[in-house]
Amino acid sequence: MPRINPWVVLLTLIATLGGLLFGYDTAVINGAVDSLKAYFVDPRFTDLTNPAQANAANSLLGFVVSSALIGCILGGLIGGWVSTNIGRKRGLVIAALLFLLSALGASAPEFPFAPIGHGGPDYMGNFVFYRILGGIGVGLASMLSPMYIAEIAPPKVRGNLVAWNQFAVIFGMLVIYFVNFGISKAGSGDVWLNSIGWRYMFLSGSIPAGLFLILLFVVPETPRFLMLKGNEGAARAVLAKLVTAEESEKEISEIHASLHEHHSGKLFSFGKRLIFIGLMLSIFQQFVGINVVLYYATDIFKGMGLTTNASLFQTMIVGAVNLTFTVVAILTVDRFGRRPLQIIGALIMAVSMMALGMAFWLGGRGIVALTCMLVYTAGFAVSWGPVTWVLLSEIFPNQIRGKAMALAVAMQWIANYVVSWTFPILDKNPYLVEHFKHGFTYWLYGVMSILAALFMWAMVPETKGRSLEQMELVWCSTVDKATHAN
Repeated sequence: MPRINPWVVLLTLIATLGGLLFGYDTAVINGAVDSLKAYFVDPRFTDLTNPAQANAANSLLGFVVSSALIGCILGGLIGGWVSTNIGRKRGLVIAALLFLLSALGASAPEFPFAPIGHGGPDYMGNFVFYRILGGIGVGLASMLSPMYIAEIAPPKVRGNLVAWNQFAVIFGMLVIYFVNFGISKAGSGDVWLNSIGWRYMFLSGSIPAGLFLILLFVVPETPRFLMLKGNEGAARAVLAKLVTAEESEKEISEIHASLHEHHSGKLFSFGKRLIFIGLMLSIFQQFVGINVVLYYATDIFKGMGLTTNASLFQTMIVGAVNLTFTVVAILTVDRFGRRPLQIIGALIMAVSMMALGMAFWLGGRGIVALTCMLVYTAGFAVSWGPVTWVLLSEIFPNQIRGKAMALAVAMQWIANYVVSWTFPILDKNPYLVEHFKHGFTYWLYGVMSILAALFMWAMVPETKGRSLEQMELVWCSTVDKATHAN
């Protein structure tokens, strides 16, 4: 691997804290699902043995658990405007502030209207509000962190450095799994966890959020944003710290050309196929079902007959596998390329999800189901987890990167929301449980994994080793061919 400038490494590590908070904030809900159900949802219903009320309770729980995703969608939608008008760096500062506010507010949603710890189900709306604020932060960070890294990284190691952001996402998830497990062991059983313990889970996020906010003050703006705003002098000053003088001049020249040779700046100015690819990468990343495993792993393991603590422990195993194979992706994405990893990973996910569904259908859960989940997680971690973000940060030209990536990220969160909300509805549906023994949803995700592999094979070009401006020429060539054909 080529030697990397230490300043580039430092900036990458700071930017990946956005990814860490992305993972931390979205996965913190994993250990609190049952507590939120007991604290906010169940008291609203008089007879949960009634099928109609049970379905309504499951739907409400799905909404509470996935409410942060509403904010993620909003954050993704406004991310294009923020990145283009406010900047990549300042956008990350806004995300850090939202993370901090969400962590404090979700831990005490009744404050200042009632004593902390005595709010009850009446303050569910407040809790959802703070989760949505945190979701906006996640939506911004999920777009801006990989974009920032891609715009400061040399082409030969760009895939490696952007993939570190996904490592940070998974590391954040793994950290909160351990935090949740430690909090669950600190109190006296589920009663304490359902009344007070879940608050500490959300409050713990204020520590990494505060650290991220402080460190962002030493981060410069990206050269491409500075050039976009006509500040070539500042762009040169930043590049002087990132690359050699020769590389700096070449990069300035390429950026300048990309901003002036095709200056319409309209979303579809580089063709509809490019936008379609970005949207479908986002949709498939979610429709393969990964966030069912990440958000509902504890609940799934409980469904296998495990206790709360045992479920949280096995969730940590899933997180460790996720982290380990993300490192494999980091080490191979610039060597093997994006396309091979995506196709192989999708096929691994398809086989393991089909097998997991079969394990539930046949009633043979235990070690078989755990093995299937671990293989599936490994397949995702080596491919569609980090590599999708690498591709999204690479494929869009400078002039439309902000708005196009914002659209793709918003679509990703919409797909995430659909999957996260519908899983408890499908998984607990009496008819599907009776006929498929919880296996139906996993078969559905397996089919989506097959379609994802076919999509990569048929539609997505390789980006390995190309500069961001060289990738732009790929789409210009495609548009020119289409124009001549017409």
